[in-house]
Amino acid sequence: MKKLLSAVFVTLALSACTTPEHSSNTSVGSNSLNSPKNIIMIVGDGMGPAYTTAYRYFNDDPTTVEIEQSVFDKHYVGSSSTYPAKVSGYITDSAAAATALATGVKTYNDAISVDTNKKPLLTVLEWAKQQGKKTGVVVTSQINHATPASYLSHNENRNNYNAIADSYIDNGIKADVYFGGGWNYFIREDRNLVNEFKAAGFQYIDDYNQLSTLVLNKPVLGLFGDKGLPWALDDKEKHRLSLMTKAATKQLENPNGYFMLVEASQIDWGGHGRDIGAAMAEMDDLAKTIVFLEEYVAKNPDTLVILTADHSTGGLSIGRKTAKSNKDIHSKYLWQPEILRTLSISPEEFAKTFANNNLTLQQVNETLNFEVSSDDMALLLESKHEGIKIFEIYQQLSEEQRQTKKKWIPKVEGPILIAIKKIIDIKTNTGWGSISHSGTHTAVDVPVYAFGKGSEQFKGQIDNTDIAKNIFTLLGKK
Repeated sequence: MKKLLSAVFVTLALSACTTPEHSSNTSVGSNSLNSPKNIIMIVGDGMGPAYTTAYRYFNDDPTTVEIEQSVFDKHYVGSSSTYPAKVSGYITDSAAAATALATGVKTYNDAISVDTNKKPLLTVLEWAKQQGKKTGVVVTSQINHATPASYLSHNENRNNYNAIADSYIDNGIKADVYFGGGWNYFIREDRNLVNEFKAAGFQYIDDYNQLSTLVLNKPVLGLFGDKGLPWALDDKEKHRLSLMTKAATKQLENPNGYFMLVEASQIDWGGHGRDIGAAMAEMDDLAKTIVFLEEYVAKNPDTLVILTADHSTGGLSIGRKTAKSNKDIHSKYLWQPEILRTLSISPEEFAKTFANNNLTLQQVNETLNFEVSSDDMALLLESKHEGIKIFEIYQQLSEEQRQTKKKWIPKVEGPILIAIKKIIDIKTNTGWGSISHSGTHTAVDVPVYAFGKGSEQFKGQIDNTDIAKNIFTLLGKK
């Protein structure tokens, strides 16, 4: 594996970077009077059109006849294609998609803002910083995950997590605000990057409560989880993305304006896990963030907000199978999100709780906050016994045998998690296109939403690279 690009090489290469010409149907004026002072780029990772549609029904008020418009519906302006460079086929991963959104250039899957020849590409965040704007990233994954890394760094492979984290110092500090997870990568035995950020003048926080005590006009690193943050369903702050975004806008406000990346990272993780409960809670966190930004733009009309997805994940289907008509419903085509609205714990956390405790049916119902049948309980108990059996078999392996399986360390809660997600899918009639337990990415076009100054530039059917190209132009790059 090639070594991480050196700071000198990156600097030289970036100075020679050029952004491809804009396509005629997405050209925008570069007049500073027409350009927003602040640009907020939001990525709903994995958030294909089925997710925003499902959220409309999830968020619907069941006591009214009409189905209310969601906060996403109000700002819909078009859709975007997501395919990567031809070498990677038609389906993108998060790294190639984020590179396209950040640089305006297609690349191969796994690439972090390098082209198909592994040469660095200038990002909109880097360009904004060069223009004297403040910059920031707010994510629910670790801050060195594929999407934030593609705005902040350059690496031939997204999985080089430690090297990407190191580059946030070694290749020059490029942001004024970093909010997300990542203790495992920034506080290591071989290197403590948190201390290095502090030495560079940053304030450091590791608890959401500290967001309200930050010193303004001083850069900040905030890490709130080992890797990604807890699921929204399990976090002590259910709407942590909106909380962090609100704090970030205060930190970034300045006379020259700012560029900020916000990522609802774990919608994608819900899709990969084929977990509709977790996914809708992550969507709700993103929706609350948009509600806050609506208010923010109303007070700061020189701000542009763009929201899109990098790709869709899991092949989510709002409807799993046809059912016999209920005489009171008059339909065999159903999607029933009622239990998702009351779910108070993630399926993953429930599986751990059930694995470690002898819960009664009543306790299961109280823990999930919806009613589970006796048949469902039998399935959960059967899955627990299966998990125990698999774990006992693993424990009987020799150390040598365990080494050959170290990527597969069974946990008792594994089969329980599969069972509870199956129960939720059946009760809601949710389907998934992926046949594996880890949902795949799909190649469908994704929705684009925009509001604020300059939002008209993102209308219609566009490509993901056009989003970066338009942002570059709005930032004055010709």
